[in-house]
Amino acid sequence: MIDDIETLVRCESPSADHEAVARSAEAVAGIGRRLLGVEPERIVTGGCTHLRWRFGDGEPRVLLLGHHDTVWPIGSLRTHPFSVEGGILRGPGCFDMKAGVVMALHAAAALPGRDGLSILITGDEEIGSPLSRTLIEKEARSCDAVFVLEASADGGALKTRRKGVSLYRVEVEGRAAHAGLEPEKGVNAGIEVAHQILAIAALADADRGTTVVPTALTAGTTTNTVPAKASVAVDVRVWDAAEQERVDRAIRSLAPVHEEVRIRIDGGINRAPLDAGASSELFRLANELAAGTLTQAAVGGASDGNFTAGLGIPTLDGLGAVGGGAHADDEHVVVAELPRRTALLTALAETVLARGSSSTPTNEPGETRAGQR
Repeated sequence: MIDDIETLVRCESPSADHEAVARSAEAVAGIGRRLLGVEPERIVTGGCTHLRWRFGDGEPRVLLLGHHDTVWPIGSLRTHPFSVEGGILRGPGCFDMKAGVVMALHAAAALPGRDGLSILITGDEEIGSPLSRTLIEKEARSCDAVFVLEASADGGALKTRRKGVSLYRVEVEGRAAHAGLEPEKGVNAGIEVAHQILAIAALADADRGTTVVPTALTAGTTTNTVPAKASVAVDVRVWDAAEQERVDRAIRSLAPVHEEVRIRIDGGINRAPLDAGASSELFRLANELAAGTLTQAAVGGASDGNFTAGLGIPTLDGLGAVGGGAHADDEHVVVAELPRRTALLTALAETVLARGSSSTPTNEPGETRAGQR
C-alpha cells in the first residue's frame, strides 16, 4: 500500500490541470488493474478524467467513492517530497486523498465476491465536482450504501455529518477615472465592493453554525485609476438546508449602495448538508465491525458524500486515511492505520453486499467515455 500511495503522490494532479489529472488517472488505473484484474472505464467529462470499475451484471449496490485530484500545484514535490519516517507518510495529496484511493482498491481486492460493487474515482472534487456530480449521483442512485474514502476527522473519527456549501462570486461594475485629475468623475468599484463585503459577512450566524466568508478579492487596474471593476468570492457553510436557502436569497438580493453601480451574482448552492441521519445506520454497522472502537465527528468541510446523502442514499464518510494536515504543509498519514482501516472498509462492503439486491432504478448519465461519443 505504501508503494501504491507513493506512485500516486509522485504523479501530481492539481484539479485545474486536465493533462496532469489524466496522467494521474492512468496511474490509478494501473494499480487497480494489478489488484482487481480488470481495466476501469475512463470517463471524460469536460476534459477531466474519472475512473469507474463495476462488478456484476446488475446495478451497483455498494459504491466506494473517492477522488484523485489535489489542491497542490505541479512542482509541490520539490518542497514537499514523498517520505516515510517514524511511521508517518508525507507528500502532497497523501492524506487528501490519494491514500484513500489506494485503500479503496486494496479493500475491493480483498473482497471474496465483488458482484454489485462499484468504485468511482473522480478528478475534480477539490474544485466542487462541477464535471463529475452527475456521474456521482447516477452511480449512487441504485446503491444501498456509499462509502466515501475522504480522510478521517481528528483521531480517526468517521465523518457522519458535514456542512452544506454554497459558493458565490459578486462582481461590481463602476466607472474608471483618473485618480489624481478627476476622481469625482469615477464610480469606485473598490469602495462599493467594500460595502458589499460588510453586508455579506453580516449574513453569518454563529449560533446556527453558519459561516459566510468573503475570500478572494480583486479590484482596480493601476494605482492612479479609480477602479471600474471589483469582485469578491464568497464561501458559505451551513448545517441545515433552511439556512442555506436563507443565505442564498440574501446574497441574490444584494443591492448597490451607489446608484450608478451594477452588481452581478454568480454561483449558488454547491452541496446540500450531509445530515447525520444519512450516516447513522452505517456508522452503527462500522462500529460493530470495529468492536466499538470508532468515534464520529461533524465537520465544516464538504465532500462528494454530500451529493449522495442528498439523494437519500445511506452514506458514510471519512473512511480513508488517518492523519492530518489536509491542504497544509504538514499533510501526513499514519502508516499503522492503513491496514486496519482498509480491513474495516472490506468488512463493510462485504456485509452490505451480502444483504441482497436493491431495486432502485438508475438513469443513464450524460457522459463521454474516453475515445467514444
